[in-house]
Amino acid sequence: GAMSVDSITDLSDNTSKLLEALQLSHPHELDPRRSLGKKKMLSLNPITWQVPRIVDRCCKHIETHGLQTVGIFRVGSSKKRVQQLREEFDRGLDVFLDEHQSVHDVAALLKEFLRDMPDSLIPRELYTAFLSTASMESPAQLTTLQLLLFLLPPCHSDTLHRLLRFLSEVALHAESSWGPDGQEIPGNKMTVANLATIFGPNILQKEKPGEKDAGVMNFEDSAAIILVLQRLIEHYQTLFMVSPEMQCDVLRRLFQTNPDVIDYLLRRK
Repeated sequence: GAMSVDSITDLSDNTSKLLEALQLSHPHELDPRRSLGKKKMLSLNPITWQVPRIVDRCCKHIETHGLQTVGIFRVGSSKKRVQQLREEFDRGLDVFLDEHQSVHDVAALLKEFLRDMPDSLIPRELYTAFLSTASMESPAQLTTLQLLLFLLPPCHSDTLHRLLRFLSEVALHAESSWGPDGQEIPGNKMTVANLATIFGPNILQKEKPGEKDAGVMNFEDSAAIILVLQRLIEHYQTLFMVSPEMQCDVLRRLFQTNPDVIDYLLRRK
């Protein structure tokens, strides 16, 4: 996380594959006077949460325009429009998603990005460990999930947290409700279980996309993936919360072994 480079080509070969796909927050984005209609190249500069621009903007677009869209993530999209958006993000353009974009196109783009990442959002070396929590009883299950989440690299952890927060918000609008004037507000029908079924295989991957048997999954693994992602969506707030006691213990140990790291950690906090 403690790196600052001017372009993707400056990244070393051993840098996380996810970082190759990252287009991180840039001071230019914080300027409200920036031109919304102008597409320009942006550099990498991890000054804040390490979340790919494409993930954050897709989530924000659906949170703004699609929470009442019935069947979001299930209804088909325009392959041509999705491919165009994907290419613009891949080229590093400052892509703005507004009300003119189809919610279903943006939803498909988000799923595709997560599915096709060379390095899956939950690293493959932790695949078996995460799935093993499906058979555990709570609270041991949640405790184990939290410790596993602590093992994620910062860019994976930040992106997963953003995605789970978004999925939780989508699920809150699954059921129909009534407005102040008595009019019915339709629900999107996307419960936590439905979202876990759709996103689970994109987040927890045993094989790389395109590899032999990458799309083959036995029933037990499939059921475990859905259950694990359900728990992550339902409890993401507490799972990502480090207790004061643990934080103090970590800082105490770091002060003895790596005091220079403490300054970075406190600034990042």
